[in-house]
Amino acid sequence: MERFTSFVIQELGLQPGTGDTPTNYAAGTDRYALYKAGPVLAVSHGIGIPSLSVVFNEILKLVHYAKCTDVTFFRIGTCGGVGLEPGTVVLTEKAVDGAFQPFLSTTILGKKVQRPAYVEKPLLEELLSCSENTDDFKTVTGTTMCTDDFYEGQARLDGAFCDYDEDDKMKFLNNVKAKGVCNIEMESLGFLAMCNHAGVPGAVACVTLLDRLKGDFVSTDFSLLKSWQHRAQKLVLRFIKRRITQQNRHKNG
Repeated sequence: MERFTSFVIQELGLQPGTGDTPTNYAAGTDRYALYKAGPVLAVSHGIGIPSLSVVFNEILKLVHYAKCTDVTFFRIGTCGGVGLEPGTVVLTEKAVDGAFQPFLSTTILGKKVQRPAYVEKPLLEELLSCSENTDDFKTVTGTTMCTDDFYEGQARLDGAFCDYDEDDKMKFLNNVKAKGVCNIEMESLGFLAMCNHAGVPGAVACVTLLDRLKGDFVSTDFSLLKSWQHRAQKLVLRFIKRRITQQNRHKNG
């Protein structure tokens, strides 16, 4: 998020704060990092839905009390692709859990509650339109599988626990692909369900670091991985710049 904030400052022509790096406004806590650049708030949310849900609640309250308007939330991150070339940016249409259910199932007051996890079509189309023919990467839309676990939940063979074999793994992953899943990660289901429940537009843009049909391990050079991670950020920042331009025209109109 620090690097993304520096990128935002550069692309929006903002004046950086004191020092060589953006200010982490949550530096007094070890729970997450929080940066601000102009109209953009960038926050790290940790790994998995439980960590993300804490951050989401607190950021949602923050923008409410700050009386922010026309807010859009994005999750920007990395994922494992399913039949996609590594380095591809996936824009989530809807998220499903490890059992292919398109909603977040949570327990409130001892009762199961289901909240749908999808991206509104106009927002998805607007974000997709920010991809350009000159990009050196592909941008696709599709279903994202969001799991509770990085190892068994994603059919990896290299965890501490593994009660299945390579054939079982490949059968599962091929079924995942057959059901239209493009990528696998651990936050989209909770993120989109909470966006929808709050009535806040939200979208997910993740870059694939590997094709899970070809392996469990990321073997790409580290410097190349860093450049890939910049791709989803670049796409979202184009969206932000376009929205700012539209708002300025409206104000000056």
